[in-house]
Amino acid sequence: MNRINSPAQLAKIASEARASREAARRGASGGREILLCAGGGCLASGALDLKRALLAEMDSTGVRVPIIETGCLGPCARGPVLVVNPEGVLYEGLSPASASAIVERHLCGGEVVEELVHRDVATGKATPLLDQVDFFKSQTKIVLRNCGRIDPLRIEEYLAEQGYAALSKVLSGMTGDQVIEELKASGLRGRGGAGFPSWLKWSLTKRSAGAPKYVVCNADEGDPGAFMDRSILEGDPHSVIEGLIIAGFAVGASRGFIYVRAEYPLAVERLSRAITQATEAGLLGRGILGSDFDFDLEIRMGSGAFVCGEETALLSSIEGKRGEPRQRPPFPAEAGLWGKPTVLNNVETYANVPAIILKGSEWFAAVGTPESKGTKIFALAGNVNNTGLVEVPIGTHLGELIFDVGGGIRGGKRFKAAQIGGPSGGCIPREYLNVPLDYKTLTELGAIMGSGGLIVMDDDSCMVDVARFFLEFVQDESCGKCVPCRVGTKRMLEILNRICGGEGREGDIEELMRLGNQIKDTALCGLGQTAANPVLSTIRHFRREYEEHIRERHCEAGVCAGLVRAPCESACPAHVDVPGFVGLVGEKRYAEALQLHRERNPFAAVCARVCFHSCEEKCRRASLDDSVSIRAIKRFMVDQEVTVQLPRVEENPANAARRIGIVGAGPAGLSCAYFLARLGYRPTVFEAEVRPGGMLTQTIPAYRLPRETLAREIRMIERRGVEILTGKRIGAEITLSELKASGMEALFLGVGAPEGAALGVPGEEAQGVVQAVPFLKAYNIRGSVPVGRRVVVVGGGNAAIDAARTAIRLGAEEVTVLYRRTQEQMPAYAEEIEEAIKEGVSLITLIQPVEFVKGSGGAVSAVRC
Repeated sequence: MNRINSPAQLAKIASEARASREAARRGASGGREILLCAGGGCLASGALDLKRALLAEMDSTGVRVPIIETGCLGPCARGPVLVVNPEGVLYEGLSPASASAIVERHLCGGEVVEELVHRDVATGKATPLLDQVDFFKSQTKIVLRNCGRIDPLRIEEYLAEQGYAALSKVLSGMTGDQVIEELKASGLRGRGGAGFPSWLKWSLTKRSAGAPKYVVCNADEGDPGAFMDRSILEGDPHSVIEGLIIAGFAVGASRGFIYVRAEYPLAVERLSRAITQATEAGLLGRGILGSDFDFDLEIRMGSGAFVCGEETALLSSIEGKRGEPRQRPPFPAEAGLWGKPTVLNNVETYANVPAIILKGSEWFAAVGTPESKGTKIFALAGNVNNTGLVEVPIGTHLGELIFDVGGGIRGGKRFKAAQIGGPSGGCIPREYLNVPLDYKTLTELGAIMGSGGLIVMDDDSCMVDVARFFLEFVQDESCGKCVPCRVGTKRMLEILNRICGGEGREGDIEELMRLGNQIKDTALCGLGQTAANPVLSTIRHFRREYEEHIRERHCEAGVCAGLVRAPCESACPAHVDVPGFVGLVGEKRYAEALQLHRERNPFAAVCARVCFHSCEEKCRRASLDDSVSIRAIKRFMVDQEVTVQLPRVEENPANAARRIGIVGAGPAGLSCAYFLARLGYRPTVFEAEVRPGGMLTQTIPAYRLPRETLAREIRMIERRGVEILTGKRIGAEITLSELKASGMEALFLGVGAPEGAALGVPGEEAQGVVQAVPFLKAYNIRGSVPVGRRVVVVGGGNAAIDAARTAIRLGAEEVTVLYRRTQEQMPAYAEEIEEAIKEGVSLITLIQPVEFVKGSGGAVSAVRC
């Protein structure tokens, strides 16, 4: 390209570039073009082989459609991907073998190749159009505005999309102060981690004494799982270059550097080519666009040290020194590169600048939250269906990002936590799915926005092990300059390794917190100051897991090798020897298998019917094909029982003479009585209701848990010497003081949690609005309860489904279940949901009640959703 000497010439060339692309599209078959993702992920998946196959098919059919190699389109795990325009059809998961169908059926025949388009994970429904795919619908692309749309190797493509128009606007009459004021009005904060106001950093640099001044871009992306900066440099390098030039003009710098890790060869190659093109076009160098402003830009490559993401360490590395941080102040804005005032922002920050200047600060500030403007790019990774690069408004809820954009948890498992902010970030548990992702909220939760790495974890993740992994990374990457980071993180890692190895000690949690907070307060740089975040945040939100590792030598997720015999056994809340009883059943030693089960859990028959079988979710067999049907094996095992097998009992006259009382004959109280009886005690159980069993009797319908099945196991407990007294409500028929006065030496309170929680929806007090537990209790105890002709059940758990199926049995003509997420995300057992649908229950998902409408007489008449 010839040198561009004025803003007018730039506008003319941009117009010609747009016209040229439109002409190429008009000259193609059907007026089409193919946008082929040539980002790093798709290249690794075989995008270039796909291109060659497409070209070969076109040659054989005579079709002429231009193929434009673009940057990352976003859905990295589904690559290679391409889009056929002008229809906007997205094809994904392609291979060279897919080329013939796309060319013959779509490009020649005008037919969408449905088997190659995107499919919704939850429904399996084909969604061919890009703008209708959930992954893209919730995104707002500012930084990624050109990624996946233009060829990053051709400056003409960038010019056709208003490239360098913001620079032209700046050089056509704006001052440096006006640029900074525009940035201030936009509310742009640095996207590298801490969210420092970008305008303030620029302003301080401009006003600092000393020359020359420098502009530096931090592209040293070292977070595990993060690939935002790499994708921007690969897909739209000119936007970063333009942002750097504008920054140089604003602060009075004539030289800039982009510090990028050598592990990004594709990004370096495309960035180098873009710098060369911009220089040849007169957009870098002397007299840019005919003005008196000069600016040169060069690349400096790092060797992959994570600490060089810290600004002072990065500057030391550019200077040719060892990448170590230094004490601040002075800050880089006062004394940065070679001791001169320096602006340092990351790739994403600079890529925002041209859009802000061109479209205005008000336009940018309209996106995001009042305190955090604009969008944020996240590298969505981990156990989520739609992994890849996403750009959403700041303030988007975590749940929306994971379930709407990300398509939910892979394999239908439950979301457990999201690690955000990389090794310096923290973990956010499921109870905070509805929090907005902004700088302030994340800091309050013990995490940080960071550069945008977001790793989604399901229940197969052990949070102690997650903390250990990230701390191990930070400890390896510590430069060692300051004692708190070098020694403190090593001591913390030693404690975590000991805990994960089954050698944890009381006080370890407190010691981790003490060390973590001390390192936070005394480390030299941001890396050290945030190194303990993963540990401190997991202790804050998942302390129970640490305590189980230390006190019970138990890892529920089945991850920590020193604590796990088998993942299925670790997942069982009662720690039943699952491999043991399954193996004995396989040998037809049913009595021994049942005996082994009752070593840990007396309710083998009950669990065979109503257990949520978390053991199957952790079954190692699932990595090959499917989980072993442990619950079905257990049901077969208990069905072989002719005579109830009585467990071994320790004869102990001294224990038998001591009096122990148990309040509540639910699962907890009866299990307590069972194990005490095995030790030779003779406990007495006091139950308020007329029948023992607690919620097993009162709320689970008999068609799911036959009463005789439950009664047999209760009789087995009684025959061990346990006395069960029903109709004895504590505080009414008998008091705790009276029990103590009667000689009871100890009392176990197993009163359960039978009260439900209110929805907090207006009109909830209306006649006819009842909670599921009282409804089921009335039915199971009395045998009948009045229901209306039309019944609506709100919720997706087992109680909701049981209530719906019970209403059908009581004569309701129309029963509808409303649930706020998808059917796959309902916590009720999948088989119970399927049976409910077969029985005539209607299911409406993705719907939330907002009001119960009252009719005449105060009775509920409708549900507004």
